[in-house]
Amino acid sequence: MSKPELLDFSATWCGPCKMQKPHLEKVSQEFGDKVDVKVIDVDQNQSLAAQYGIQAVPTLIIVKDGAPVKRFTGLTTSGILIEELKKVL
Repeated sequence: MSKPELLDFSATWCGPCKMQKPHLEKVSQEFGDKVDVKVIDVDQNQSLAAQYGIQAVPTLIIVKDGAPVKRFTGLTTSGILIEELKKVL
């Protein structure tokens, strides 16, 4: 069983994406190595963004065992992310 991933689809030019960063750091501190937090630049990873149907940034997706289980569009607080990640651990 693989550990859950939190995929953050963002872009360097996106203001809310920059505001998302401290929330991701809190999630990383909360879970340590139990959750993989990955930041994916949509401009550099267009095929992956297309695969997940990303239409706006930031979009965050919790992936468990290779399948998306929860999706958030727009700035999402660390509290919400932590609560949802606890459900899949």
